[in-house]
Amino acid sequence: MPPKRKKGEDTYAHGIATTMGTQMKSHNTLLSKPLSALTLKPDHSSRPLWVLPTGSILLDTSSPIYSTAYDFLVTISEPQSRPTYIHEYLLTPYSLYAAAAVNFTEKGIVTTLEKFSKTKVPENVKDFIKKCTSRYGKVKLVLRSGRLYVEALNTPEGVGILRGLGGNKEIMKCRVIVRSEEKKEGEEKNELEEEGFIEGYVDDEIKGNLNVITGIDDEADEDDSSDSDSSDEEGGGHTARLLKNLDQTRNKTSSVSFEIQPALVSVVKKTAAQLNYPLMEEYDFRTDETILSIPNYHLRPTTRIRRYQEKSLSKMFGNGRARSGIIVLPCGAGKTLTGVTASQTIGKSAVVLCTNAVSVEQWKQQFEKWTTINSGSNKDTGRIARFTSDHQDKMHPDGCILVTTYTMMTFSGKRTAQSQAFMEKLVERDWGLLMMDEVHVVPANTFRRVIANVKAHTRLGLTATLVREDDLIADLNFLIGPKLYEANWMDLTKAGFLANVQCLEVWCPMTPEFMREYLRSDRMRQQQLLYIMNPKKMQVVKFLLNKHQSRGDQIIVFSDDVRALVYYGRRFEGQIIHGGTPEFERQAVLRLFREGSINTLFISKVGDTSIDLPEANVIIQIASHFGSRRQEAQRLGRILRPKESTAQDGTNTDSFNAFFYTCVSKDTSEMYYCTKRQQYLIDQGYTFKVLTSLHERAAEWCRKQSPKAFLSTKKEQVEILRDVLEETALAGDAQKAESEEMKFLRAEGKKGENRNLEVDFFEKRSGGLSSVSGGGGKSYEERSAGKGNKLMKQRKSNKKINIFDL
Repeated sequence: MPPKRKKGEDTYAHGIATTMGTQMKSHNTLLSKPLSALTLKPDHSSRPLWVLPTGSILLDTSSPIYSTAYDFLVTISEPQSRPTYIHEYLLTPYSLYAAAAVNFTEKGIVTTLEKFSKTKVPENVKDFIKKCTSRYGKVKLVLRSGRLYVEALNTPEGVGILRGLGGNKEIMKCRVIVRSEEKKEGEEKNELEEEGFIEGYVDDEIKGNLNVITGIDDEADEDDSSDSDSSDEEGGGHTARLLKNLDQTRNKTSSVSFEIQPALVSVVKKTAAQLNYPLMEEYDFRTDETILSIPNYHLRPTTRIRRYQEKSLSKMFGNGRARSGIIVLPCGAGKTLTGVTASQTIGKSAVVLCTNAVSVEQWKQQFEKWTTINSGSNKDTGRIARFTSDHQDKMHPDGCILVTTYTMMTFSGKRTAQSQAFMEKLVERDWGLLMMDEVHVVPANTFRRVIANVKAHTRLGLTATLVREDDLIADLNFLIGPKLYEANWMDLTKAGFLANVQCLEVWCPMTPEFMREYLRSDRMRQQQLLYIMNPKKMQVVKFLLNKHQSRGDQIIVFSDDVRALVYYGRRFEGQIIHGGTPEFERQAVLRLFREGSINTLFISKVGDTSIDLPEANVIIQIASHFGSRRQEAQRLGRILRPKESTAQDGTNTDSFNAFFYTCVSKDTSEMYYCTKRQQYLIDQGYTFKVLTSLHERAAEWCRKQSPKAFLSTKKEQVEILRDVLEETALAGDAQKAESEEMKFLRAEGKKGENRNLEVDFFEKRSGGLSSVSGGGGKSYEERSAGKGNKLMKQRKSNKKINIFDL
């Protein structure tokens, strides 16, 4: 349980105490007086931000120095909301640890805040900054020869810190205790060895990092915070720019450490953070000789790194060493190229984890496109290997890139002999980099095993949506590392790096018959299918498809419900992709869509992430995963890649070149979920225009269709209703169906949003709804006797065709 707040303790301090397991007393009673009582500085109009006693920071985007202030704030704080005119950020322990990791000191942070703030920086905020930055860099997590060590300088202070951590009850369980051999008579006993610590030497790396604490690099801090806008667009010089200031003088410094079990590293990191001693993870890859470098591994001369990509990488390689952490870039902003460049900069063997096999192929193609890893002397040497169920390429014994999926890494069942041998080689060797695409899936308990299985010096997470519906997103701070950089969606849109998307919410009233059944039903599944199959929604989808197809647009229709997806796709003559679609067929359909041979694609949640469709510019959403903010943002990302009409002269926001429709059945629970889903995008600066009367235009247009009107008669609508009710009745007893739904939702609550295998709303193992409709690649066959057979005979004798059997 979180610590109980004591009377008089301030709200902000209590939040920090809860997060970090500490008890901070307040200097002020926060929010006890209105913010208007804060005294403005005489020249406040020229300053861009307000620093509040709560730790929140408000940024005025109209300020002439907005760009400089923004770069500073994303380094020291967490973005909370970034609409058009005012941004909100929050100082957190982890954000300040990340700032300390890139050589920001307490003095540098406070000085820069004072410089930018319209009001005086509150004393409690200064104390909080000092508390969070003063201990960073004291302790380090080191990987040597496949073993993990917690290490500090062999000084009285360092030894005291290490004793405190090593003696902690939770960390003690994670230690590998090595007792020293008995000393011969007359030999001096080593007290540290007796306690299970290891003495040795470490390069002057830690000593240099202690500059973060002692304040030697204050001037560098201010230079970093101002961050000059000048940049070299040549991609080939990127590595040299990142590393040109590295001091290559190597000294020997005494160190003391203790070994921990690799499988429990996340427990150690979490506990150390709670004790206010976050473990610093840096990899001095330039001098590491334990892992062989990949020969002739360079960026191609034609590769160009954009300004924001270079800025994100500078946070990772700021002092010439590789830091573990997370880079957040919008969908379509070039996360893959950023990851490829990070891998090439390190130049060591790397593991790339993806969400599915399609993404594995895309990453392999991107490595070959942007780098020389498979060119020249590396050609046909197998420097890139895939590890999926379909492809298990030979892993090069020296330096190589391995691209695989989270599922392959975490599979706990019996493997084939070839797969098992491959996995053993992967686990045995040390890797320079572990790169995790769509890193928000990592907190799932199953995927946490990846962190323990892969022995990597550096971990880099990439995502567009660092958000989950559970409370596990904060775990990434100790599973991987702090957030190193987060780009602003709207700034990239204005610059022309992203398409300018118009977001529209289309209200579709339920027909009287559908609404009556919806209100009568007490089953979640039945209610869901009723508002998805709403005839008014179908008419709107038909109208929108016709409108955008006539314009020559490339359209993606999303539905989480596989049965509805199949029906919509067949009714509107589109290509369909869902979890049961074979891989070869999926690739063929995507290729046809990219080439423009087909212009409409109906796809389930398998298309939410890691599918590259740059030509798509229209999305129509008919069914979603409840209130998932992450899914909403990921789907929007499918059309964010810049189009031919995207202007890069700062005028891109003058007109829309992509459209995102969400069709919602009015007066149903779908409206509540829709509002919740949009919150993340609203915080990024997007606005949703609500269309309340489009359904009327759609209905009128459908009535005029030739040779036959579309769903314009009550008979047609009632027939759909009959089939929906019959479909849901096949689930059997109402109580059993409800039990299955609640079981599914509880599992979703535990796992977050990490169902990588797309099947269906129900995951029936025998004879369920997915079998009836073909979802999950299954076929239906009636075997049971009695009532089941009787129902089957009635269905066969009925001349009417069920809409789900089309």
